[in-house]
Amino acid sequence: MQPIKYLANWLDNNANSEHYLFLLQDLRALFPNLTNLAFKTLMSRTVSLGYLTRVCRGLYIFKRAVPPSGLVLFHAAAHLRANEFNYISLETVLSDAGVISQIPMNWISIMSSGRSNIVSCGEFGTIEFIHTTQKPDQIIRHLFYDSNCRLWRASVPQALRDMKVTHRNTDLIDWDIANEFI
Repeated sequence: MQPIKYLANWLDNNANSEHYLFLLQDLRALFPNLTNLAFKTLMSRTVSLGYLTRVCRGLYIFKRAVPPSGLVLFHAAAHLRANEFNYISLETVLSDAGVISQIPMNWISIMSSGRSNIVSCGEFGTIEFIHTTQKPDQIIRHLFYDSNCRLWRASVPQALRDMKVTHRNTDLIDWDIANEFI
């Protein structure tokens, strides 16, 4: 079977609303006999034919299996930094809690033990990773696991502390609402 047909069949049979994002190295494992150049060509053709869409460097999405939840950026962040300590914080948490009135559109902020970086995910939005030196055992009581996002999420007080530590603009914070959480 041709590699493109094999990959299309594999995606149809294995991708679902839980598993719709694929790292390049995961897809590479399906084709151990292809040279790197042949695999690169296969991925390019797969994208041009619409079987997969490139989210960002090294991450692809099978759109036919995407759940309607709007969580692609969070799931992408979990994939991209799977080997790091990450949690949703800053403006993302504060906006969700109504502490800031301006809602970041298609932009999420993730505190990470990895390096700071802004990752453009094309039509899906942007992921901002902000480096933290905090260890999980230092702040675990201020985090909860968000199974929908597949990431840890900061409490509002932790997100406010993160705003101060990272020197973020706090002008949009409604302190009357914020103080209710402290």
